[in-house]
Amino acid sequence: MVEGLVIALVAGLCAGALYVASAARVIRQYERGVVLRLGRLRDDVRLPGFTMVVPGIDRLRKVNMQIVTMPVPAQDGITRDNVTVRVDAVIYFKVVDPTNAVIAVEDYRFAVSQMAQTSLRSIIGKSDLDDLLSNREKLNQGLEVMIDSPAVSWGVQIDRVEIKDVSLPETMKRSMARQAEADRERRARVINADAELQASKKLAQAAGEMSAQPAALQLRLLQTVVAVAAEKNSTLVLPFPVELLRFLERAQQQPAVEGAGAGRTGRQSSANGATAQPPSSSGDGSPLPDAEAPLPERRTSEESAAPPTPTPPAAPSSSEQPFAHH
Repeated sequence: MVEGLVIALVAGLCAGALYVASAARVIRQYERGVVLRLGRLRDDVRLPGFTMVVPGIDRLRKVNMQIVTMPVPAQDGITRDNVTVRVDAVIYFKVVDPTNAVIAVEDYRFAVSQMAQTSLRSIIGKSDLDDLLSNREKLNQGLEVMIDSPAVSWGVQIDRVEIKDVSLPETMKRSMARQAEADRERRARVINADAELQASKKLAQAAGEMSAQPAALQLRLLQTVVAVAAEKNSTLVLPFPVELLRFLERAQQQPAVEGAGAGRTGRQSSANGATAQPPSSSGDGSPLPDAEAPLPERRTSEESAAPPTPTPPAAPSSSEQPFAHH
């Protein structure tokens, strides 16, 4: 009898150990347990730690409550301004209701992934290319709202959605590069024109100051020569001063005017002497030979330089004219 009782006790202990081993479950800190007993949902959600289920009757589903980082595959689409782009994104979400994540949807991860892809395509079609490139924060918020609306009933909360990259065709990249280059060139030209305008105003003021003092122009010329001569890798060509040219021109004009006045005075005196001198005669009343005839007047430089005035040809007589009518 004693041996039978011992054997029964040992068998019971072994069966109890097997039952505990098959019924024991351990739930981690970042997990929650949902129990289905004979296919029916148990109201209580198993918390982290050690828990027991009925083997063969209860089925425990563990749900991860951590934030999940899921990349969204790149989607090809056409923007509102008819530009073909390829956009990929990343989505951050977590389960807030483990019961709905198990009961309401078959696979909440796959459902969130498909919803993110369709929402990304919709965002691409509603946006312009400039919005995709420069206004991503607004697009991220719109994409988050579109995904979060159906995900609430699945027990999933969308934390954040980010558009990672926007791939453009090569032709569009070249066009945008040319546009940016043209814009930069336009700005550079406007800045240069503004600088030229300001410089011209300052130069006009400087010219006004230098016109009052002509020596300032010579000083400025010398300063320029000094600045150029500082670098010994160039040949210096010194221009002839304009003021010196004007001085030489005035010096040449003064002798010419004085010579012309002296010539006119000599002609007037010779003419007066020829008129007042009486004809000389000998003692017998016969005129003396013209031994001292007046010398011909010398022409001045102006008269010698002036070409002779051509005389107009005489008109032919009526007899010399051919085909004359009598």
